[in-house]
Amino acid sequence: MKKISIIGSTGSIGVNTLNVARHLGYPVKALAAHSNIDLLEQQAKEFQPELIAVFDKSKAMELRKRLNGIEIVAGMDGLLAVSSLPSADMVISSMTGTLGLVPTLAAIQSGKDVGLANKEALVSGGALVMELVRQTGVRLIPIDSEHSAIFQCLQGQKHEAIDRLILTASGGPFKSYSMDQLKTVTVEQALQHPTWKMGPKVTIDCSTLMNKGLEVIEAYWLFSIPITKIDVVIHPQSIVHSMVEFIDQSSLAQLGVTDMRIPIQYALTYPDRQPGMLQRFDWTKHQQLQFYPPDREKFRCLDLAYQSIRAGESLPGYMNAANEILVSRYLKKEIGWTDIGYKLEDLMQKHELSKIQTIQDVLAIDTLARHEASLI
Repeated sequence: MKKISIIGSTGSIGVNTLNVARHLGYPVKALAAHSNIDLLEQQAKEFQPELIAVFDKSKAMELRKRLNGIEIVAGMDGLLAVSSLPSADMVISSMTGTLGLVPTLAAIQSGKDVGLANKEALVSGGALVMELVRQTGVRLIPIDSEHSAIFQCLQGQKHEAIDRLILTASGGPFKSYSMDQLKTVTVEQALQHPTWKMGPKVTIDCSTLMNKGLEVIEAYWLFSIPITKIDVVIHPQSIVHSMVEFIDQSSLAQLGVTDMRIPIQYALTYPDRQPGMLQRFDWTKHQQLQFYPPDREKFRCLDLAYQSIRAGESLPGYMNAANEILVSRYLKKEIGWTDIGYKLEDLMQKHELSKIQTIQDVLAIDTLARHEASLI
């Protein structure tokens, strides 16, 4: 039975991880969150962790007044303490943003297996993460449904037998929109994802297909596959979560209900499987599976992600941070939906590449991109 720590316990992945931990009976040794101490307090009272970290220092002080008998630490030092807690076997890294790279690296350095649900860790610092994984020999298990699907399909397969990875995308709410319609889509429309329930930033990324672009970069690092062998297809039903095509032209796919508890449980129980907590999937109610190529002209963010990883060095991290600011500005209704892609492309074309050798390099590029994206 694995003992787990969760970084980002009040987010959707963190909450679902606790649901799975409750179902499996796995002990939760530590919790970390940014500032939602009301939910964190409830989680602490149920799971009784030995350590809690609150990134917001003032909120950490407030939580100390509410909870007795549990050590509460603050700031980045607190996140690092949760990442490296000796009593935990595995760390679930679901903190959003590039800053989540710091505790993720600390967990790997401490010899913990990591269930990774922090896109930015690999997009901005993929080379750093994977090199440390190789050095320590820990398991880095993806939690995103697409990467979990590929990870599952690759079990027992030889790396040289892989011909292509195929990431599926629902297509978001605007897959059938014309270019003229896209110019006037509202924030409220963009937040209505047809399949998944997620936070605002990720939901907007899904509408622009940037979320899929980031997943392409993640797959590049996770599975050591050339970018030319990673494709994206639109699959509106979101039943096939991703596929692997082999050199003999046979393919394996992982299919199932659209519920994050499935990839989370697989990550927690890997390499074993345990009985799940969902109802059996009724295949007779799903009589059609559709697949078609994405429209790269309308959804230019997907191609920008491919361009960034081809260029390498600082560009993927720069793109990721700049996109985050542009999405934030869109949510505030400062810019239009199509502006996200156009402004991001302009910023990327002007960016001067630099080498990424340390975590300080990653954070410096992140800061630069955020500043420049706020001005354009």
